[in-house]
Amino acid sequence: MATKATTRSPGYRCSECGWPAVKWVGRCGECQAWGTVNEVGAVKVRTTAAVVVDRPAVRIGDVDARHAEARTTGVSEFDRVLGGGLVRGAVVLVAGEPGIGKSTLLLDVAARAAREDQTVLYVSGEESAAQVRLRAERIEAMAKNLFLAAETDLATVLGQIGQIGPDLVVIDSVQSIASGEVEGSAGNVSQVREVAASLIQMAKARGISILLVGHVTKDGSIAGPRMLEHLVDVVIQFEGERHSRLRLIRAVKNRYGPTDEVGCFDLSDVGIVGLPDPSGLFLSSRDLIVPGTCVTVTLEGRRPLVTEVQALLSATTAASPRRTTSGLDGSRVAMILAVLDKRADVPVRQADCYVSTVGGVRVSEPASDLAIALAIASSVSDRALPRGMVAMGEVGLAGEIRAVTGIPRRLAEAARLGFAKAVVPAGSLGNGPTPEAMRVVEVCDIREAVNLGVPQLMGA
Repeated sequence: MATKATTRSPGYRCSECGWPAVKWVGRCGECQAWGTVNEVGAVKVRTTAAVVVDRPAVRIGDVDARHAEARTTGVSEFDRVLGGGLVRGAVVLVAGEPGIGKSTLLLDVAARAAREDQTVLYVSGEESAAQVRLRAERIEAMAKNLFLAAETDLATVLGQIGQIGPDLVVIDSVQSIASGEVEGSAGNVSQVREVAASLIQMAKARGISILLVGHVTKDGSIAGPRMLEHLVDVVIQFEGERHSRLRLIRAVKNRYGPTDEVGCFDLSDVGIVGLPDPSGLFLSSRDLIVPGTCVTVTLEGRRPLVTEVQALLSATTAASPRRTTSGLDGSRVAMILAVLDKRADVPVRQADCYVSTVGGVRVSEPASDLAIALAIASSVSDRALPRGMVAMGEVGLAGEIRAVTGIPRRLAEAARLGFAKAVVPAGSLGNGPTPEAMRVVEVCDIREAVNLGVPQLMGA
């Protein structure tokens, strides 16, 4: 019986004559050359010879640090996240969902910088120059030193930068610019890498600050190669609900400042405005006291935000009661309902539950658990919580109230807005000073907290 012969591709080949070999040999069997037989597909290790150094290294104490000083952008909330402003030669990537306000914010930043005797170039790869001007007129971002260019070719963009010599460049967006030296359409991995590398090289060589607008994918991550985030100096994430006026920006990466600062903005028909004190957006009328509401203090970075949680429970005969949330994690609310039922005997089993935040803000911090629990208990009993009370603490499955970070900062913010009573986890008072005008009560478990806030529900 004949056997079928199999051919195997050679693993080694002579670089001079192409002679194939199954294993490595020192001398080619065809041309008799030495050291020319190499593995097929192997990457050659190349060495770079040393060159004469034009700029020798200097002592760290002799480096002029004035080149790294930040210049304010004129937008205080943006400066807060950047760490004081823009640094010469810095490249900042601003990413966010479509329509969230990235272009509006950066156009405002560009106009304010142009009014401070800086030359600014705004490159739009997605809109025409006329469209950008209409937006600038609407948000009052017209400035004499603000130049517009609608370009999508990288070489042309670099030429514009070389001709104008700007102090600040805004690229909207990095996924819309393409290089003729790289194959593929704009936005693919190779193009984004080439565009970003060229712009970064230009920024470092000429001391130009560059703001790049970046797109995001469906899961919220920045589109393009992951290396893009490593190349730039600052990565800023633009967040916010499409149906809410509130916009938050936070630094995911910052070589020149902290990454725990958050900037708040109000997006309206006339533009985007910074909110130095955004807590008022998340509170309903203080004069109207109704059951099912409780106020908590969350931390967005290092900034405390006073937020109101509302709950409405309605009796139902359905086998599976509804659990609807807005601005809160539905799984966490379901867990709090189970803890209230099991550990505090709050009757929530046969009731439809609706829990929401005021102002469209999204709260994901576990410190809001206690406020959610008290709002639900208040709605069940149909009795309002004491006026001027805030609650903060994480609720565990055993019913314990766990400690949270930043209690002194949270209490100070609540006291500034006129709240006189706070319910906090046990052991929180030893972490720092508390406001003199505020009465702070520590609780150990959920039963004690519910009994304190809604004593009628517990039969007291």
